[in-house]
Amino acid sequence: MTKREQIRKELNDLYKEGVELAQAFQKKEENQFQYDYQNWYTKSLRVVASLASDRLPEFRSYYEIDPKRKSLGYGTYVIQDYIKGVAPAGFHYQDFDTRKQTLQCFFNQITILNSLNERIDSVLSDIEGELYAELQDSEIVVARQLAKVNLRAAGALMGVVIEGHLQKVAASHGVKIAKKHPTIADLNDPLRAANIIDLPGWRKIAYLGDIRNICSHKKDVEPTKEQVEELIQGVDWLTKNVF
Repeated sequence: MTKREQIRKELNDLYKEGVELAQAFQKKEENQFQYDYQNWYTKSLRVVASLASDRLPEFRSYYEIDPKRKSLGYGTYVIQDYIKGVAPAGFHYQDFDTRKQTLQCFFNQITILNSLNERIDSVLSDIEGELYAELQDSEIVVARQLAKVNLRAAGALMGVVIEGHLQKVAASHGVKIAKKHPTIADLNDPLRAANIIDLPGWRKIAYLGDIRNICSHKKDVEPTKEQVEELIQGVDWLTKNVF
């Protein structure tokens, strides 16, 4: 089971648990609602915070009492009121149904939780992208340090970053790469043909590939400090501008 599948299953199980608890509460079959709901709310709160932090204040507002609340009634009654055994004054709200109001708040929370299925892929993709970008930045830092000791090694490392990044770009755009172990040129050309990379970008990447080849393959030619620095700067440009 992939991470996405695991998260989706846990989310669906939590949604199902909430629905069953709400149905039992509606039918007055739930005798320990405050305990079961608190367990569900604690787990759900963490999920909402992780997958949709922008919905978290709304999700919490259906449970937590607003400290600025000036009156208790329709529109201000929340689940925490029910758990505490609080109800509006009967004189003003003779027909006020605390269970009905609690169920409405609970239903709104369940609906928010159910909507998070649409967020799983995008959130995980964002996380993966951020981690990958951090990894690339760290490799650029390593290459700068390595260049002080071994220019060829620094250039070879940057070549690996270029290939990895172009493969990721190709995959994200659905561009098929013929070779199993493609070179920079094998990646650069199909991306140009698919108009993912413009002509100036294609030329720049091809030039970076030439420098990388000097570092990795041409033993009779030594890369210069300026070439390797240009390669490192080029990789920094590539990872931040070609997606």
